[in-house]
Amino acid sequence: MENKVSRWCIVSMASVPLVMTLGNSMLIPVLPIFEKKIGITSFQSSMIITSYSLAAILLIPIAGYLSDRIGRKIVILPSLILALIGGAIAGWASWKIDDPYMWVIIGRVLQGVGAAGAMPILLPLVGDLYKDDDQKASSCLGIIETSNTFGKVLSPILGAGFAAILWFLPFFSISFFSLISIALVFFFIKVPKGSKQDPVPFRAFLKKTKELMKKEGKWLLPVFLLGLFAMLLLFAVLFFMSDFLEKFHDIKGVKKGFVLAIPLFVLCSFSFLTGRFIKGDKAKMKKIIVFALVLASAMVVFVGFFKESLWLWLLITSLLGLGIGAMLPCLDALITEGIEKEERGTITSFYSSCRFIGVAFGPPIISILMKNHLNITFIASGVLGGLLAILTIILVKE
Repeated sequence: MENKVSRWCIVSMASVPLVMTLGNSMLIPVLPIFEKKIGITSFQSSMIITSYSLAAILLIPIAGYLSDRIGRKIVILPSLILALIGGAIAGWASWKIDDPYMWVIIGRVLQGVGAAGAMPILLPLVGDLYKDDDQKASSCLGIIETSNTFGKVLSPILGAGFAAILWFLPFFSISFFSLISIALVFFFIKVPKGSKQDPVPFRAFLKKTKELMKKEGKWLLPVFLLGLFAMLLLFAVLFFMSDFLEKFHDIKGVKKGFVLAIPLFVLCSFSFLTGRFIKGDKAKMKKIIVFALVLASAMVVFVGFFKESLWLWLLITSLLGLGIGAMLPCLDALITEGIEKEERGTITSFYSSCRFIGVAFGPPIISILMKNHLNITFIASGVLGGLLAILTIILVKE
């Protein structure tokens, strides 16, 4: 089956993380605009990002379980439809209601539910499609992770561009992009026979998952933590940059979108290159993870110190993006290729939940701490990254 995967199937799979990333990251550069238009605080605006991610965190494990039992595609399509509806609700409320904040949050929660059943299911789906070819699986995962990160590159530019036309247009655009992805998934993803498992009683499922975590938990734990740490770091730094570019450097709108896109482009490029380079070699993956983690941890320490010099600041954040971009495809591949098909959806869903925890808490944490404890926060993040690198060396199997 692995040799019959069409290019359009890969494009369709890659469209899902692209849409889901646009659905979240596209709003980061326009949060200051929302604050002014709706009359909310910086913390409240960060909750527009966090509400999306919290809903996903809670429902991803359920989606993973269902995808193992009823099929990947059957879970992905309704999830994309929910994302479409959520974007429409948030956009309509911002357009028609005087005080739309709660309706925006409701729409974002619906989008988060959609994200729970869409993007995380792709990892086990790739494992199903390339079940006997780790090299092709790694390459495909690299493309999907690159699509995810490319969405982050496009997000600030598109978000700022749409908001320049109508401040609430980014919400409606999420629905439009979701519609395109729905069509691609429906027509081009052909799920291999045997990817759906026989129904298992939920109690038996919990017992089996517990046994698997007991057996494989030593190396899964650091991988889960690394996924959380990478997203926490990325979204905290992006939220801080978006706020600081306006308030300190007076860079706004589309221009700010292009500035934010620079470190994200580096992240995207190295995500793609790493996915092509690792070729299923777990020893190589581990070395890249450690190197990338050390680089990202070192760079984040300096983010708060050199913000006055824009070009030096962009160099530091680009190197931070390089580290995160090189790390993510390796983590995806370790999870997908290291777990048997029967539990793949469930375990990858736990990993995806950890990543969404980072997305959820990065913006509100930095919005609270950046006023009085900015440098201490970033230094502590660097130290934590160093500890995770040691944990990876000791526990992650090759």
